[in-house]
Parts: sequence; structure tokens; C-alpha cells
Amino acid sequence: MSAEVLKYTRAEVEAFEVVPGFKHENLEGVIPEFATDDEIRSALEKAFDYRGDVTITTKSGEVIEAYIFNRSTGATLEDSFVQYFTPKAAEKRKLSYADVARLEFTGKDRAAGKHWEDWVKAYNDRKAAGEKGIALVPEKLD
Repeated sequence: MSAEVLKYTRAEVEAFEVVPGFKHENLEGVIPEFATDDEIRSALEKAFDYRGDVTITTKSGEVIEAYIFNRSTGATLEDSFVQYFTPKAAEKRKLSYADVARLEFTGKDRAAGKHWEDWVKAYNDRKAAGEKGIALVPEKLD
């Protein structure tokens, strides 16, 4: 079975967007305000979309450096939770929205300034220049 490489125009790539008009928000260093339940929900939704680590302080005072990979929103904060990885534990962890006192976007946002169409353009440029054995691959992490 051979690998097929697909070429897409910019218009075709933009047509793949699930959420038209979505603009990536630069959240590195941001500490959202938590005055209402909706602000907590909004901040944790952004943390889920964030491609870097966050620091969560729980209402009990525990400080957790984590990468949030999943979330589930229920009718109340008690019914809603995030799932995360932390360097201090091998297993996945889960935390209720109701237990979050503070959230900080502390890690480097790995997706900032990175766009699929930029990868496709770079690939097409390299291919047009005659380069062989190339593929669309992510950049190495620091």
C-alpha cells in the first residue's frame, strides 16, 4: 500500500474549518478572573483548547501544573470536570470545576502562530523545489 500525498489549495484548507472565523487567542501568561460560574466555564474551555501547560490552584490550596486533554460540562460546576496529565503522576487525573480556585496559562502555547495552511505551503514549496522523501510532519518540541 503506497502513501498518497494530497495537495490542497488555501481555499480548500479553509473550507475544512469546523468553526468558521475562529481566531487563536494568545493566552500565554493570562490569569482569568473567576467572579461567576460562566467565567470559570469559559476559562476551563479555553484551557482545554490551549496547547500548553496550565497551573491550577484548587480551593484546598493544591497547586497543579497540568496539560488539560479533556473536559466534560454538566449542569453545575460540581457536575463538570477536566481531565489532565501532570509530570508528577503517570496516570490521568480528573478535577471538578467546582474545586478550581485559580487558573494560569503558564506553559508555552505550542500552537501559537502555527497553522495547517503554513505546513501545507511549506510542503508544496519543498515538493516544487524537487525535494524527495518529504512529508507533512510536526515540528520537534523543545
